Parts: sequence; structure tokens; C-alpha cells
Amino acid sequence: MMQFPLSLYVHLPWCVRKCPYCDFNSHAAPAELPEARYVEALLADLDADLPLAGDRELVSVFFGGGTPSLFSPAAIAAILDGARARLPFLPDAEITLEANPGTIERGRFEGYAAAGVNRVSLGAQSFDRAKLAVLGRIHREDEIGAAVADLRAAGIGNFNLDLMYALPAQALEQAVADVRAALALGPTHLSHYQLTLEAGTVFHHRPPAGLPDDDLAWEMQSACQAEIAAAGLAQYEVSAYARPGHQCLHNRNYWLFGDYLGIGAGAHGKLTRDGRVIRTEKPRQPRTYQDDAMAGRACSRREVPAADLPFEFMLNALRLNEGFTVDAFVAATGLAGGIVEAPLAALEVRGLMRLAGGNWRPTEAGFRFLNDLQAEFLPAARAGDAVKHELRQG
Repeated sequence: MMQFPLSLYVHLPWCVRKCPYCDFNSHAAPAELPEARYVEALLADLDADLPLAGDRELVSVFFGGGTPSLFSPAAIAAILDGARARLPFLPDAEITLEANPGTIERGRFEGYAAAGVNRVSLGAQSFDRAKLAVLGRIHREDEIGAAVADLRAAGIGNFNLDLMYALPAQALEQAVADVRAALALGPTHLSHYQLTLEAGTVFHHRPPAGLPDDDLAWEMQSACQAEIAAAGLAQYEVSAYARPGHQCLHNRNYWLFGDYLGIGAGAHGKLTRDGRVIRTEKPRQPRTYQDDAMAGRACSRREVPAADLPFEFMLNALRLNEGFTVDAFVAATGLAGGIVEAPLAALEVRGLMRLAGGNWRPTEAGFRFLNDLQAEFLPAARAGDAVKHELRQG
């Protein structure tokens, strides 16, 4: 099996309030965040996972949530300093912080930049005030532009904007207007994804009125993709678009079946050691997580059965526009290529996959029905939830 790049995912689980569509592990913030204790727990958690890292350098760090921008620059600096004391970083390691435009105080990005953050992912979601209210967002549309101005003033020019479409009562023209407003801010990266009603969310239990049907959602996607391409951002993954040289290295490592340490409440990790793929998982409740991490018992580990590896590889690789080779599958999983060649050929006959220059990738129809495509490699009724948490949008 190949030597995988190594990333670090840091989960900061608190939000001002939980959005009705969100299925990530997030919790309403207490009156005062336990920053110092949580940072201490994160570093104890990292200490416990270090034997799985080997001697590899970190290629990326991603602070996800929750709303990481609720944490002070000093807390982010303490986490990064602690990580650097334990692991080598590549000189140009990508360090991303997710931020909510409604939680950023003037000048705070300067502190994050000084701590080492060199990339920010802003949760814009929409530039329509009514749509933001329906989504439960706490920011106004004008605060998105203000946050971008603060980013640039702090010297962070590499930033992503998260944007959703197929929102309740959204017309095609409104979806396109959101994309145009986002592009006008000059992001280096755009995450553009359809609102889905995830199990366990408020929207799943009480669906909002006026959700666009599948045909209208597809029209929105197609029209918005044309706008994004015209602005010079190339699609490289199902919901990810970037200017040249600005693809999200952290998420690419996920999609290419790379390794990552996951620390924080509810965080998951994937590590390859001695030919085995190991998944790690941390307690979801912040208080339980902190107690367990400080006591050295926060991590549960399981070896991924060989029968599950084709699905876990395809869950990620099928998302990439560039596709993958069977040789890459063999190197990543240690399995024989014949295991996936037959189902890939069958999907090609159905018009859902195509092979060109040794690379397999979904067709346009395959991308449209990606979940069905991925399920072709599922050995049983396993849902892949262990990897879903970390597939951040930006």
C-alpha cells in the first residue's frame, strides 16, 4: 500500500445556534466557551493518536465545526503551536479555518493570520436576506462582504465561500443571483451544493415549504455552473470549484483516500498502518469528549474490513472530476484491481461511468445520480457514516 499524505482535522463543536439543515456535530454555545480546557483536551487527544501518524509531515490542517470563529485567535494559536510541537508541518501546509460572517469581530482575522491560518472558508450560504432567515443563519448578506474585506486586510487572500441552492421558494434567477454575488467578491474557491434534508435535522422532521423539485434543482445547478466557469473557477469535485492553484488540499486528501488525524468532539480519522486501514472516532458530546480526552480514553478505533474498502475508496474518488485509475485503487487499498473492474465495466455499459486514458470517471448522468453510483460498491447495508462527518464543503 502507498505512503499516504497526512492531514489534521480539528473539530470545534459550538455554534451560536444550530441551523435547521445542519447534520454536523454542533451544539449551541454556552455563555462562556471553555476554551482553555477544550484546547488542553484537543492536545491530549492528539497525543493519544500520534503513534498512528508515523513520521509523516502534515500537509494540511482544517478547523471545522460548529463555528470555529467563535474561538479566539489565541486559542487557535495554542492549538497550532501544540500541533507543531508534536508533528512536523510542510513549509507550505494549508491551514483552513471555517468562519461564520456573523461571528467575526473587526480585526479578528489578523489574529488568526498571525496564528498561522492561511485559508478561510466563509459560510455565506446565500446573499438573500429572506433565504438566510429561512436557513437559520445569524448573519446578514452585507456581513459577507465585510468579512471578505477583513480577510483581505489581514493578508488572507485565499478563501472559500460556501453557497447553497435549491432553497425553499427559490427561483432559478435567485440561485444565479447568489452565485453572481459570491463571484463578485473574488473568492479563490467556491463550494456550491444543493440543500438536502439530512436525517436527524429539523428540516428532515419538518420540511420547509416550497422546496424546488429535482428538475428545477438540476436547472439551477446547470445555470450556476455556467456562471462559475465563465468567472474562471474550474469544477474539480461534485460541489467544489477553484481558481488555478487553489483547490482545497485538505479535502482533496480525503477524496484521494489519504490519511487524516481527527481530534475534537465527534471527530473521525482515517489512518493506514501496516497495510491496515483504521478509522478513529471521538465522543460527540463536548463535555464527555473533554473528560475522556483528559483521561486518555477519548478514542475508539476499528479496522475497516477488506470487504468495505472498495466502497470507502469509491465514496471519495467518484466525487472527483479527474477520476481515478484502478492502479490508484490498488495502491490505496492493497486489494486486487479485479474487485472493482467488473462493476466499473457494468456501470460503463449503463452510461454512468466512462474510461479514458486509463482514468475512470462518472459521466454527466453518473454525477447526477452519484449516491446510486457509490452504492454499487457497498458490500452490505453499511452507510459510510464514519467518513461523512469530515467531508467539509470548503
